[in-house]
Amino acid sequence: MACRKSWGLPHRSLSIDRMERACCMFEKIFKLSAHHTSIKTECVAGLSTFLAMSYIIFVNPAVLSMAGMDKGAVFVATCLMAAFSSALMGLLANYPICLAPGMALNTYFTYGVVLGAGHSWQVALGAVFISGCIFLLLSFLPVREYLINGIPKSLKIAIVAGIGLFLGAIGLKNAGVLIINGPDVVNLSTLTQPTTLLALGGFVLIFILESRNIMGSILMSILAITALSALLGYNHLAAPFSKPPSLAPIFLQLDLKNAFTLGMSTIIFAFLFVDFFDNTGTLIAVAHQAKLLDPTGNLPRLNRVLIADSTAAIISSLLGTSTTTSYLESAVGAKMGGKTGLTALVVAVFFLMALFMSPLANAIPVYATAPAIAYIACLMVRAFTEIPWDDITEYAPALITAVAMPLTFSIAEGISFGFISYVIIKLVARRHKDLTPAMVILALLFLLRALLS
Repeated sequence: MACRKSWGLPHRSLSIDRMERACCMFEKIFKLSAHHTSIKTECVAGLSTFLAMSYIIFVNPAVLSMAGMDKGAVFVATCLMAAFSSALMGLLANYPICLAPGMALNTYFTYGVVLGAGHSWQVALGAVFISGCIFLLLSFLPVREYLINGIPKSLKIAIVAGIGLFLGAIGLKNAGVLIINGPDVVNLSTLTQPTTLLALGGFVLIFILESRNIMGSILMSILAITALSALLGYNHLAAPFSKPPSLAPIFLQLDLKNAFTLGMSTIIFAFLFVDFFDNTGTLIAVAHQAKLLDPTGNLPRLNRVLIADSTAAIISSLLGTSTTTSYLESAVGAKMGGKTGLTALVVAVFFLMALFMSPLANAIPVYATAPAIAYIACLMVRAFTEIPWDDITEYAPALITAVAMPLTFSIAEGISFGFISYVIIKLVARRHKDLTPAMVILALLFLLRALLS
């Protein structure tokens, strides 16, 4: 009876009996009553989260296609990975945390590993697979806490901010504001190209919508630029729905043999590090928003969350996309009342429905997704405010880490410079007590790689 009433149904019928059984099934799996929520609330939260993060189905194919990957196939892989990983998180950990190929990680994949370091996208997928396996192993071992606690907070913050700067440069490049030919040649555009003006307009639109708390601002900006561009004749819009493209061009194409080389060690670590700590920050933010932290401030079932995330990273390399990770946009659903894995399951359903929108994804030009990349960069650069600016032995290596990423056009090189410089600066300042064994070991490994490369 309680299940039937939760649907607001006046009397019993065959269809109502089915709904009631479904309601009771959701109650049993997700423990809705114990979390003081309902199916309606979870569904609304799921739709809100999907609208907030659905831009990735357009941005990810645009970014990875620059690495030489088939755009239609990447679109399918993006939708499938977002659906699979969000459902896995919801069913395994029962949290309203949704996943999809990460923005910073796909940019590093394309511009850092493929275009920057000259590796093939197949080798980059191999690195994603290896990093995911290591992440999964760490999820079962206490070494996870050892690594997290061993790396200073200033460097963790610097990596987030540095990736933001790197993303910002990519966003401005795709918008046509900057002309970037590798790390050595960076020029300012004339800003007179119509497509550049459209991209700048999209960037302004995102901030207008965000300032008014309008949901789906990034998606609206992408669609608005695409539509206006089509009206002006700069791109062509076809029928928005069709059969999904083939996944074959990228499915199981990872190159593990060449990924297992010393030269790939920093790249693998970069994938692992960014996924590991980006996921941790997202978990804390979403759990806090949904009031899911226990009285001590810890997140229950943390191992299940990390297992779901690391498994998603492994599967994403097999399907043919960059690392899948937790999305901060999940906080939107939590704000709307989502408290259980049913929210994530609803998001998974919407991503499966999005599979039939491939013509729209192919019609979206790169300058339409540039504002989304630049906006996310702004959010990440905010991390600079948390760096301890009163301690030069902390902020100096942090700045080296962050600034080196866009200047060398490599996230991996930025991390390498930062870790090595941190240890050297601490030793020169006679602050060796601030160094942890984990930090020293990592710095020595990075130094060894630099000497051998």
